[in-house]
Amino acid sequence: MAASSSRSCLQYLLHLAQDNLDFRLPEIKALLALRAKPFRPCENFKEKSPFWCLDGLCEDDVRSIMARSVCAKSAFELWGHGRTHSELRTSILNYPLKNMSPFMHKDSTYRINVYTFNKTLLFAERIERIDAMEYLPFEGTVSLKSPQHIFCLLEDYGTDPNNIPEHPSYIYFGRWIADGQRELIRSHSVKNRHFIGNTSMDAGLSFIMANHARVKENDLIFDPFVGTGSLLVACSHFGAYVCGTDIDYNTIHGKGRSSRKNQKWRGPDENIRANLRQYGTERMYLDVMVSDAAKPVWRNAALFDAIITDPPYGIRESTRKTGSHKDITKPPDGIYVESHVPVSQAYHLSDIFTDLLNFSAHHLVIGGRLVYWLPVYRPEYCEEMVPLHPCLRLISNCEQTLSSHTSRRLITMEKIKEPEELDSLAHLSDPRFSPYQGHNAFREKYFSGFNKRCGKEDSKSDVSGE
Repeated sequence: MAASSSRSCLQYLLHLAQDNLDFRLPEIKALLALRAKPFRPCENFKEKSPFWCLDGLCEDDVRSIMARSVCAKSAFELWGHGRTHSELRTSILNYPLKNMSPFMHKDSTYRINVYTFNKTLLFAERIERIDAMEYLPFEGTVSLKSPQHIFCLLEDYGTDPNNIPEHPSYIYFGRWIADGQRELIRSHSVKNRHFIGNTSMDAGLSFIMANHARVKENDLIFDPFVGTGSLLVACSHFGAYVCGTDIDYNTIHGKGRSSRKNQKWRGPDENIRANLRQYGTERMYLDVMVSDAAKPVWRNAALFDAIITDPPYGIRESTRKTGSHKDITKPPDGIYVESHVPVSQAYHLSDIFTDLLNFSAHHLVIGGRLVYWLPVYRPEYCEEMVPLHPCLRLISNCEQTLSSHTSRRLITMEKIKEPEELDSLAHLSDPRFSPYQGHNAFREKYFSGFNKRCGKEDSKSDVSGE
């Protein structure tokens, strides 16, 4: 290991959770971008590994990442590493003593933990590992309950539970810096949510989406398919002001049948505001309103720092917009016609994503991000199926597998320029660039295949999320 002579530029080790593997790298990159830091992995970086070694950071950077990440479990200042315990010892002894000494003086207290990935050690084996590190120049006192400093020996036994080697493939030792925010997955579980629906977003994924969008304090966040507000809850946790729309009147106003087991109707205080109140972030709630995402209701201006949403794609919630296929006769001038709520009609998947990208191009600030879910029929999927827009740059594309044939992909895009005039797009030959058209044949073929392959007659009979 190339040791650094400065505490401001050390190597740090991230221990990552082994779920949502595709989402981890974009999350860490996004959180580093909030501090204007690049992602600089050390040599032999493996994206699917539970351990990542990073260069070019300071301890404040690492603490900032861990204060938000739900993909990372813990972070350590890396003191040494190697393929064997002998290599580890050599690496640690080459680490600058002046970097160690602030945590090893005689007035300090410490504890050493042993963590193994993909293998369980007996208590006696753990003690044996700790005793073997007597070469470390600790002068302080061991404190198992409340140590000032915690150190960890981490052994990696690979990722195959059916082929666990006798000896670890790699070993790390370092000083614990901070834990990630995995606790948010439990504390914000939908099971304990005051107001839920059929498709309320999983808490962990909600926070991942907020991180991919680089949501930060005082941002203005919008969800055009807000549902029961799971994404607003996550964004408000990070200090952003939140708002949203949805075409479903009953959901917006917390009326109608309940989605809870053994509860027929929703209670008088089951609404999105109550969800934010439950987590102490009601002050960040602006409002939600009943609105059709297919209709323009916002003034033409860049309003939002991020747009985060889970559009309906017809599995458990219908895809609808206002309107009718019937002929509508315009009344003569001067004749008053009573206002009414129009009937709904099918809102095709191709149109949903076209409208979403077009809306984002007009209403995101420059550098603002759009994060949304795209349904996928896996046997027919290819990257060309992802809708594009000339004003939005694709940042990441992460898959969550739902079944052997279906999945959904979390798409993150960033606004890079303001929309041009419509005729300036006429020269585009890539069939994915069709932000101002209703149906694009290239994407429509894919989305039609998704619905048909999933056994649906049309988009009226199915579902999405929020």
